[in-house]
Amino acid sequence: MANLLLVEDDTTFSQLLRGFLTKHGHTVSPCFTIKEGLEAFQEAAQAGKEFDVLLLDYRLPDGNALDLLTTLREKGKRPPALIMTSFHDIRTAVQAMRQGALDYITKPVNPEELLMVLREALEKKNPPSTPPAQRPSTTQDFIEGKSAVSRLLYEHVRLVAPTDFSVIIQGESGTGKEHVARMIHRLSPRANQPFVAIDCGSLSKDLAASELFGHKKGAFTGALLDKIGQFEAADGGTLFMDEVGNLGYDVQIKLLRALQERIIVPIGSTQPVKVNVRIIAATNDDLLTSVAKGDFREDLYHRLNEFKIQVPALRERGEDLAIFVKYFMDRANQELGRNVQDLPKEVNDIFRQYDWPGNLRELSNVIKRLVLLTKGEVADVNALPDEMTTLQTAVPAAPVYTNFDLKAMQESHEREMIIKTLQEVRYNKSKAAKLLNIDRKTLYYKMEKYQIE
Repeated sequence: MANLLLVEDDTTFSQLLRGFLTKHGHTVSPCFTIKEGLEAFQEAAQAGKEFDVLLLDYRLPDGNALDLLTTLREKGKRPPALIMTSFHDIRTAVQAMRQGALDYITKPVNPEELLMVLREALEKKNPPSTPPAQRPSTTQDFIEGKSAVSRLLYEHVRLVAPTDFSVIIQGESGTGKEHVARMIHRLSPRANQPFVAIDCGSLSKDLAASELFGHKKGAFTGALLDKIGQFEAADGGTLFMDEVGNLGYDVQIKLLRALQERIIVPIGSTQPVKVNVRIIAATNDDLLTSVAKGDFREDLYHRLNEFKIQVPALRERGEDLAIFVKYFMDRANQELGRNVQDLPKEVNDIFRQYDWPGNLRELSNVIKRLVLLTKGEVADVNALPDEMTTLQTAVPAAPVYTNFDLKAMQESHEREMIIKTLQEVRYNKSKAAKLLNIDRKTLYYKMEKYQIE
């Protein structure tokens, strides 16, 4: 049983979702706005409780799910969150994952898919206690592609792995940067030493230094025991710092010293600790841009950038797609107890045409959904999410009128005004209705009339 916070402004859908999840043993606290969600989160914290997972509709009356996650992050909170979004918001959902969301699920929500994604979120929050060696084995955790860009990637990995260079791995969200880092570690002389991964994007400003360098008991409020930081935990091995660009400026200074002098000082201590750690940093964005803006120290950038590896997006990997599909399908069959063996031509065509904004992470999710919803050995095209089967833009093109029809021209202008207003307020329908000087019900009617998604 999990304690869930549901933030969804569609009251009917919220009630259905609450009833469904309650039947499956979960406790659901429904809210309809960001403000209500933040209040519920605060009330739970005051009562000494916490929400195991947040279920967030992306578009809400007073903002979007990203606003809620950002506010919680500023308060030092980063609870597991699942974004529920319509198909044309898929790229925004990927951006939300960069800001802390665990995963996303598209509407209309499939009940089995929701339970699967929720179960995975809970497993990530509370990993099984069984030691890894005793768990049932799955397929290998890394698969190499054969395209030209993949061969170049692995050539660079094998070239830098035996050295002790600090490495920056750059690539879009979901391209598998941590897998590349693990491959470098596995091929390095440090392979038998610890590999420690830390998500710098999840570190609050106040706790980042403690997580990286440790602290002594009583160093600050809440420091009840001594804590070993990730640098000490990775001593002799590799420290993988994901989204390193999110570190605060003060922590960047301490990180630079740790890299230059191989010494850290836990918070609240005066005793330096020697460490021997190789750093592999990862980023979605070009750190040089952050350097130019003054958000990232130039000297730290050059210290980290002894070797840079660019991980290609899935849409750039051509023939690799079929290899990854096979890999993820075998893994999903094993995890879900299915026996899906073939993809029909229609599914393969869609896969080749789709641009995969979420890259390998999205492909894994799509395959898992496909396997989950397919009962036989041949995948069902209807099990694909809407964003893949509906090959159109989020906003349909305005109709073209060949005659000088005044009413049609007025409607076309009205449609354009509604779209422009919605975009300006990030699809906050309450704000859009207010700016357009109409009520929300009228706005919904006109959106349906003009086929505005």
